[in-house]
Amino acid sequence: MTHPTVNPVLLADEITRQLGRLTDHLAQLPPTEATFVIARILDPDDGVLGGVTSLVIAGSRFAKTQAEQGRLPAEVWLALGRAANELDDIAYDLDEHRTTLRHLSQQPIPAAAKPPAPAPLVVRRHR
Repeated sequence: MTHPTVNPVLLADEITRQLGRLTDHLAQLPPTEATFVIARILDPDDGVLGGVTSLVIAGSRFAKTQAEQGRLPAEVWLALGRAANELDDIAYDLDEHRTTLRHLSQQPIPAAAKPPAPAPLVVRRHR
């Protein structure tokens, strides 16, 4: 059976809407579920971040070809290339935390447990 041709602009719009819905859901999920969803989002192979990185890489390759043919300014290609590299670096940095997030998402939260003390997010140096 053949699949109908998908309009890529409409597909991009639908993905954007779906990402908005995911963002709204994430903000309302209980901590265990939210942690699991974040781990899935960060998956470099099958997650949203990996998918966005792949899209930007494909855009960079397209822009390179167009720049070589004089149809796009080289700056566009260079900017997309930098964005692809940055996203790839970010995905790599975050990938090391996926296991921790998955582990935390599988731990039951005790109902009457005292909440843990907040960890300092900024360390101040004394002169």
